[in-house]
Amino acid sequence: MKSVRLHGYHQRPVLDEIAEPVVKNPFDVVVRVGGAGVCRTDLHIIEGQWAAAMGVALPYTLGHENAGWVHEVGAAVSNVAVGDTVILHPTPTCGLCRACRSGNDMHCESSSFPGLDSDGGMAEYLLTSARACVKLDPATQPKDVAALADAGITAYHAVRKAIPLLYPGTSCVVIGAGGLGHIGIQCLAALTATRIVVVDRNPDALALASQLGAHETVVADGKHVEAVLDLTGGAEVVLDFVAEEGAEADGFAMTARAGSYFVIGYGGAVHIPTLDIISTERNIIGNIVGTYTELAELMELAQAGKVTLHTKAYPLAAAAEALDDLAAGRVRGRAILVP
Repeated sequence: MKSVRLHGYHQRPVLDEIAEPVVKNPFDVVVRVGGAGVCRTDLHIIEGQWAAAMGVALPYTLGHENAGWVHEVGAAVSNVAVGDTVILHPTPTCGLCRACRSGNDMHCESSSFPGLDSDGGMAEYLLTSARACVKLDPATQPKDVAALADAGITAYHAVRKAIPLLYPGTSCVVIGAGGLGHIGIQCLAALTATRIVVVDRNPDALALASQLGAHETVVADGKHVEAVLDLTGGAEVVLDFVAEEGAEADGFAMTARAGSYFVIGYGGAVHIPTLDIISTERNIIGNIVGTYTELAELMELAQAGKVTLHTKAYPLAAAAEALDDLAAGRVRGRAILVP
């Protein structure tokens, strides 16, 4: 099968021909990939930022946002069958550890992360587990929802945690209206009554944000922190989908006293005097990918038309072009590889 493989850090991935995966264990599922999202994390992987954390042996197949059709199942699989349309939680889990049993399965002690620590879904077929499969309406096109598997539930997870803080009369600032941010805006609009203020340096991204439910938009032009403070007086919640290149300092500055700054994007560093934290009782909250249950909830919103992905499709052979477009800011919403 054709597969987008990373052979070396700081090198472009290439399209290789490799063997198709096969079922070996009772709960294994092989999925024929219908769409694989292209994520900023893929850029960070290529840059080597995940090398020490994951310890993966090169070459391997990229792609951690995947949806498609069940191609083969193990002997113990009962929740999906060959031919079913599925979206895949990015971390197949054990179901037995304390994190899994308490519903925090993204912190599973024995999880894998296809696309980061093993072969991912930028390929024609992907090996995963029954526990990762969320069955979808057969009318759903995998390429239209694939990026919800990571970008979607990462944004949804943050919004879900923030809901108790976003009662009517509050403000929520969204930094970054790209692949994650444009989903977060829709989740906020669907699940809360908060005033949504979106900050981005790209006017096209802000135009999309307005269409998706933003009440106010602010261009990140160097004066945006003051502009946001003028609009909100400080936001009860800031969702930072960028968290690099200075956005992390801006986000904390935009947060109101006793407010919460949610770090969702990554790549930068938070440098805040401890006095500034304790004297204002501002909270800094980290966010990783959401749970299996949150992916199922998000898919209900998506299939009801309340959350939609804005995508640009590329053939598998154009993976390098898609990554270049993402790095250069030419993708509005999410790039999707379609085998």
